[in-house]
Amino acid sequence: MTEKTRKGLLVDFGGVLTTDVFASFAAFCEQEGLETGTVRDRFMKDPRARELLADLETGKLTEEQFEPKFAAVLEVSPDNLVDRLFAGMRPDEQMLAALEAARRAGVKTGLISNSWGKGRYDRSKFPELFDGVVISGEEGMRKPEPRMYELGAERVGLNPADCVFVDDLPFNLKPARALGMATVLHRDADQTIPELERLLGVSLS
Repeated sequence: MTEKTRKGLLVDFGGVLTTDVFASFAAFCEQEGLETGTVRDRFMKDPRARELLADLETGKLTEEQFEPKFAAVLEVSPDNLVDRLFAGMRPDEQMLAALEAARRAGVKTGLISNSWGKGRYDRSKFPELFDGVVISGEEGMRKPEPRMYELGAERVGLNPADCVFVDDLPFNLKPARALGMATVLHRDADQTIPELERLLGVSLS
């Protein structure tokens, strides 16, 4: 049976519309003299780091409050810590162009992002990129809470089952699938874009 064509494209920000977040974290670790996977491992396995990340992403902590606390976990300087963590991250121009192409083709587009503070997005580009935006720090919750995905669909005026959701973290895809969304695990644009063309029924090149 042929899968139905979807009308909406909902995407994560860091690691989908940008280069690999974890590669940036690894570069930070190398510069700081830490084991390459230290930041990733802290966020995955250290209860203190996990709680700090959750509080930052839901807006309970500002960047300025987060930095000294997470610096203490890593045993590094807190000065401009978030900037240093993201220093190796760049926009993924191929994915951004595909998003714009989808919107020009009539696909409703939306952002569902776990935020690291208000200054981490170029909001001047939002009107040309997105029909709806859901940012965790503004909602007081974060992925993978199902309501984040429901809001994403609502804000582009579609039912969840009419949407595709793209994220670079597998555990963030499960709630989207449970709501009936098609999901794409993003690794790179060359793999993701053909899959989106198939699911959306439009050319993104």
